[in-house]
Amino acid sequence: MTSGFKVERLAWRDHLLAEIPLPRGVLRVTLGLGSGLARGRGDPPGRLWAVGDRGPNLKIKVAVDDYGLDNLKRLLDLDGAKVMPLPDVGPTIAELRVTETAVEFVRAIPLMRSDGRPLSGLPLPGGGEAEMEPTFDLEGRLREADGGADTEGLAVLADGSFWTAEEYGPSLMKVAPDGTVTARWVPEGVTGDCNPPLTAVLPAIATRRRLNRGFESVAASPDGAWLYTAFQSPLAHPDKGAGESARHGRIWKLDAATGTVVGQYLYPFDRPGSFERDTNEGDVKRRDLKVCELTWIGPDRLLVLERISHTAKVYRVDLTGHQTPPVHLDIETRPVLEAMDPDDFAGIGVWPLTKTLIFSTDAAKDVAPDLEGMAVLSDHELILVNDNDFGIEGVETQFFRVTFDEPVLT
Repeated sequence: MTSGFKVERLAWRDHLLAEIPLPRGVLRVTLGLGSGLARGRGDPPGRLWAVGDRGPNLKIKVAVDDYGLDNLKRLLDLDGAKVMPLPDVGPTIAELRVTETAVEFVRAIPLMRSDGRPLSGLPLPGGGEAEMEPTFDLEGRLREADGGADTEGLAVLADGSFWTAEEYGPSLMKVAPDGTVTARWVPEGVTGDCNPPLTAVLPAIATRRRLNRGFESVAASPDGAWLYTAFQSPLAHPDKGAGESARHGRIWKLDAATGTVVGQYLYPFDRPGSFERDTNEGDVKRRDLKVCELTWIGPDRLLVLERISHTAKVYRVDLTGHQTPPVHLDIETRPVLEAMDPDDFAGIGVWPLTKTLIFSTDAAKDVAPDLEGMAVLSDHELILVNDNDFGIEGVETQFFRVTFDEPVLT
């Protein structure tokens, strides 16, 4: 790491959404806002924006064993099944305020369809998640896919509008200041009856993302002209095996006016064994590695949050000179990057990104696991947040300010 630092946990109280009496206790649901953090150009000091994911959801085993929902026992053998205890709670943006010692809740902005109805956290019709992660209500009734979103990243523009990245499509969504989704970009070949209508402008190769490992982050240049997004994990391209063993993920740079991918970059993941807190918990593999956040720090320069579960690392990368040949955006191109040995990349003109480590929670072991959100407060201050999964299993949201001894973030 390039600088000394100190870490402070900031005071925060989770915003209560509901307390639901169940046979074996009360299910306490709080606002989830740790999937992504962002600040916008012109935001006053202390203003911070956050986004949660698809909404509160329980695994069937937890619902039965911990909360006594015996009516759901028939679903125990249904792989990937989930229960959404609050069907009306879906993706939400939150405005927050950071003070010297605390983070304060200001307001929630639920995402809405263009017809004014709330955007759900249910998958796209016909999408893989609808079959692989069937969703039920507390009574055990199947909830039909309706074109909702699993939001995981957030960028704020100067006019107060937003971009969000989500995993189902995967897709990028333009969001008005009041939370209305005004556009939704998906890969070529993805269809479905959604509101607003899907616009298939992204390369079809994005459909090869691993299940539940789509777009995990989005960042924007201050003028709003460029977007950057990353797949959470290596693509399952040409098959599932490549996605489980590949050592590189993909970062895209897009024209924010058209959705055209103008640059693709290979991000090299660290060795699984280098995540100390995770290896102390048990065996870890390449498939466990994730990119969970991107933050813009200069023209074609980003901070990347890379993690497993317990250890998170923040890297600085410069995209300049590392663009892969455009042919590798074509789903039919061979050789497939995910299936190649990295030693052979140079022979086809591919130069993975060079990473500079800024921070690792292995050197700050009081920092919570499951970090997903990151934003820059100044040239020597970061703020990080974990994903509390809506408090379903008793996890609390925790914010951490990392202050470096010298400017390292620009």
